Amino acid sequence: QVQLVESGGGLVQPGGSLRLSCAASGKYFTLYDVNWHRQAPGKQRELVAQITSGGGTDYRDSVKGRFSILRDNAKNMVYLQMASLLPEDTAVYYCNAHNWRLGNEYWGPGTQVTVSS
Repeated sequence: QVQLVESGGGLVQPGGSLRLSCAASGKYFTLYDVNWHRQAPGKQRELVAQITSGGGTDYRDSVKGRFSILRDNAKNMVYLQMASLLPEDTAVYYCNAHNWRLGNEYWGPGTQVTVSS
C-alpha cells in the first residue's frame, strides 16, 4: 500500500514558477513509476510528466522545456518543478504511482494550481 500527498500548489502570476511535491509513504515506492496528471475545470484529466523507477522522464509537448520532474528515492518524494507558467496550466495537479507488475496504482488527493494576474 502506498499513500500519496501533494503539496506546493497555489496562486501564481503568468511567467511565475512553482514546485509541487508528492510525498509517498509505504513500502517499495522506489519500484513505482510516478506520473503527474492535471485536470482543468470542464476538461479531462491529462498526463503532464512521468518518471520511471529507473529515472527516465517524459513530458507532454505543451510543458516541455518549462516543467521538470524529479524524484528523491531516499526521501520517497517526487517533485514537479514548473516555470514560465501560463494561464492554461491552471488545474488540479495529481500525483500517481503505479507498478503494473504488482498490479497496483495509487492517486493523491490533488493540489490546486492557479495561474492568473
